[in-house]
Amino acid sequence: HVAKVSKKPTPQPWHPAPYEPGDTAAIKALARDEKHARALNWILNSLCGTYDQPYRPGEGGDRDTVFACAKQFVGQQIVKHINMKMPNEKQG
Repeated sequence: HVAKVSKKPTPQPWHPAPYEPGDTAAIKALARDEKHARALNWILNSLCGTYDQPYRPGEGGDRDTVFACAKQFVGQQIVKHINMKMPNEKQG
């Protein structure tokens, strides 16, 4: 099943992508499921480098740093949804 994706671009690239409560619930469900959590861990840590230092020194380091920051931004948005409290979610 392929989810319907909005084709409307965000106003600025640093703004979070538009989402609905169902999107957040689906991301949270991935984090709770053991098999999917492994994939999510790879996405957040290896692919996005969410918790890495983005600074890249040397020639061309400024562009490499910007690219690393962009990857981190994606990971940070996923983490935001994992940690976001849903209206019907119990605390704890």
